[in-house]
This record gives sequence, C-alpha cells and structure tokens, in this order.
Amino acid sequence: MKLFTRILITVILTIVSQIGGALYLISIVLIPKKSNSHIFKRASVFVSLYLLFTFLIIPHIAPIFGRVKIEDSKTLESHSFFYKLLNRNYVRPELHDVLITIAEEGRKANKDFKLIYLDANFPFIDNFPLLPHLSHNDGKKIDVTLMYQNKAGVQTNLKPSRSGYGAFVEPNEVEFSQTHFCKENGYWQYDYPKYLTLGTPNDELVFSNDGTKRLLTSILEVEAVGKIFIEQHLKARMSLTNDKLRFQGCGAVRHDDHIHFQIK
Repeated sequence: MKLFTRILITVILTIVSQIGGALYLISIVLIPKKSNSHIFKRASVFVSLYLLFTFLIIPHIAPIFGRVKIEDSKTLESHSFFYKLLNRNYVRPELHDVLITIAEEGRKANKDFKLIYLDANFPFIDNFPLLPHLSHNDGKKIDVTLMYQNKAGVQTNLKPSRSGYGAFVEPNEVEFSQTHFCKENGYWQYDYPKYLTLGTPNDELVFSNDGTKRLLTSILEVEAVGKIFIEQHLKARMSLTNDKLRFQGCGAVRHDDHIHFQIK
C-alpha cells in the first residue's frame, strides 16, 4: 500500500506540474524514514525544492529545451498564480514574441487592456502531455481568455471563473449549438470544463463581443499564427471569416470559454 501510494503521488505530481514527481522522490531519498518527524521533514524538503526549481532554476534551464517562461507585464499576465506555480507558463520564444505583439496591439485600442493567458506548455520535452489538453505539448500552443464587460458595459480584465475555464458563452436560440451536436453523437466530455471553474466569483460579467472580436482580429493578423480554435457560434456572432479559425473537433472540448491559438 505504501509503494502504491508513493507511485500514485509521483504520477499525480508529474501530470500536473511535470517536475513534481521527480522532486517528491528526491525528498524521500534525502529524508530517510528512520529520521524523527520524517513525514514533516519530507514535506518541507519537497516544498522547498519545488519552489526553488520552479521559480529560480527552471527558467534558466528551459531555454535549452527551446522554451521560455512567459514574463508577466502591464499588458500580459497569467489569469492565476496556479499556472505559474505548476510550470504551465512556458512557450517557444517565437510564441512569446507573438504574445507581446498581440498584447501591445490590444493596448492601442484600450489603454487598460491586458492579454490574459491560461494554460501554455510545460518547460521540458516535446510530446510530454499537458493534461487535460490534447495538444499543448510542443511549446507552440496557448490558451487566452475571452474579453468581458461589466453591467455598465465597460470592458474589464476580470474573468467569470477562477480558473478561466468552464464559464461558457452559450449559443442563443438561433445559433448552432456545437455542444448539443457533439454530445448527441456520443462525445460526453465535450463540455466537461464546466467542472473546472474552481468557482465563479464574477458571474455577473457578460461576454464582450467587440472586445473579443478585436482580440481575435489582432491574433489573426499575426503571420506566425497558424490555427485558432473558438466555438462556431461565437465565430458567427462576431462575423469573422478566416481560414485560421478552425473547429477543434468533437473529440476535444468546447471553446466558448477561451481561445486556443498556436504558431506554425
């Protein structure tokens, strides 16, 4: 049972943060069981190692693997500290340049604009899965949030959910529901991010059609961007037509809570 528990913890920490499992095993080796208060000491060593590697060491090692840490600024930032703590804020240098370009373009239209990102990629190794995503495994992909406005109609950088995921912009009665179509055809997982909100403290916010359209337009104008995933009813609602705008497939999940885009 003890071996199974250690394996399970190692697997979970590796899945969520890439490096956590290895550091957990190191903490076990450094603090033997015969040591007094070994559980507390192991936990302390693990947390210390994890924070040391995450914030001081990995940012300097990741470039060897072709990744760079996304640097937050006045125009670009993570929606939650969670994504930085779990090492999900790494991209290829080319994508980092694209993010800066899009963020600066958004600031031209709105002096208070911030490009808010969600899951990007892990710092090491191509094809290492960043679950629950199907494709965030090569440093070329990132999710960014939609734009919202408050009850007064003023655009805000706040988002409906704590995670940035799961607060959907539902199709109206005359718009095509890709979610209904996919679920009717057996793809039960299509709207499972509704369970990943971690709460919706700003559920009074409403989707900003104009703000999101401006954001998408600025992404589309970047030559390096190859594909963008967003739900079909939002694409139609914003009157956007471009070959870069794609349907992600029923085997993935719905994209009316965020925008996924990737470079070529």
